Amino acid sequence: MGIAALVFDFDGLLMDTESTQLNSWQYEWRQHGLELDVSTFFADHGGDVSEIRYAALAAAVGDGYDRVASHIRRIEYRDSLNAKLELRPGIREWLDSADGFRLAIASSSPTAWVVPLLEKSGYRSRFEVVACGDEVGAPKPDPAVYRLALRRMEISADQAVAFEDTPHGVAAAKAAGLRCVAIPNPHIDPARLTAADLVLASAADMSLAEIVSS
Repeated sequence: MGIAALVFDFDGLLMDTESTQLNSWQYEWRQHGLELDVSTFFADHGGDVSEIRYAALAAAVGDGYDRVASHIRRIEYRDSLNAKLELRPGIREWLDSADGFRLAIASSSPTAWVVPLLEKSGYRSRFEVVACGDEVGAPKPDPAVYRLALRRMEISADQAVAFEDTPHGVAAAKAAGLRCVAIPNPHIDPARLTAADLVLASAADMSLAEIVSS
């Protein structure tokens, strides 16, 4: 059976929101004269880890830390960075050349995060299905969000190709039975993506037609 659908992760793959998240936390730590330990920043799973990060900052700052003010300041800065975001290199060309394929999003992030940014990109209407982390019981590497996307499209896993940027995303796609193409985000070592069927440095390195036919 041929490939009918392309299922994309969102954060770090379509748009580099991983960097804007990191930059917003670095900014907030620096408001307190501190430096964030980047080596422990990225989790090995999808989903929201903000409370863990705020707890770490509170412990570092000590007495007088204002969680509410800290959150407001960080979100304002993050949103100012996101307002300037574009699709990652090659992604626009992929989406523009995807005629004949059904497109879906499978993200561990909540719908309220993914949809506005997808609308900002100008490509929301291109995606038939948007499946998000707030609609399933567990984040990636659990395959639940991929299975949800497949159910909504009423197709089997062998009819779709997944696109991911992290090891836990690749693991989720493979566990759901999809072939997976990985494009590491700027904070992921490509050597950690060997479970993917194909690893590219950039979406600009290969056309969708070449990927689907390979």
